[in-house]
Amino acid sequence: MTNQRIHEALDATGRTPSDQDLDTLSRQLNRPVRDVVEIGARCVCGNPLVATTAPRLSSGIPFPTTYYLTHPVITAAVSRMEAAGEMNQMNERLATDTGLAAAYREAHESYLANRQAIGERSGTGAVPEIDGVSAGGMPTRVKCLHVLVGHSLAAGPGVNPLGDEALTGIAQWWSKDKCYCSGAWDTEGEAPKRDRSRHVKTQGVDPEAKRAERARKRAEAQQQATEGNQ
Repeated sequence: MTNQRIHEALDATGRTPSDQDLDTLSRQLNRPVRDVVEIGARCVCGNPLVATTAPRLSSGIPFPTTYYLTHPVITAAVSRMEAAGEMNQMNERLATDTGLAAAYREAHESYLANRQAIGERSGTGAVPEIDGVSAGGMPTRVKCLHVLVGHSLAAGPGVNPLGDEALTGIAQWWSKDKCYCSGAWDTEGEAPKRDRSRHVKTQGVDPEAKRAERARKRAEAQQQATEGNQ
């Protein structure tokens, strides 16, 4: 575990998700949110920008991506940066700029410290399966700008150098000083109820039962392969 200081943009009250927050998150993502334990960052109007997810999902799955960027306007803006090849340029700089590389590793350590604190606050506790594993490619690569931007928004400026750079880079489409929520997601009718995400089939299933089922299927496949070769 890391001894890094915890960096969080919101105080305890601001981080606490309300029923309205969870409803808004479901609308922003167009699916029911799962295992959101806090709000990492908020719009100037109060709507969520970043969802903070438990380090172990209710299904038992370890989940290293603590901060999840949810606001459609920011998500689309960051996607534009990724499509323009910004991550390749950042990776090239990480390979040659020792100061940037050191600051990025510090961001990785900070991410781990925050996740540990969130696990303690949420009752998840330690998740040894993901010890030392952060997200977004940290500490040596950039694999997902959305993760780095989510971290920068949740931790505040000066913690993740490349997340901060990306926030500057999307200033023409989104700025923290202005609300972009109007029309950004559907506010009519009920929030989405059906989850098509890859984790949904495992929600509420005992981890031991899942492992046993996977082992059973592997054994069946091996048996079928053996019979086919006879």
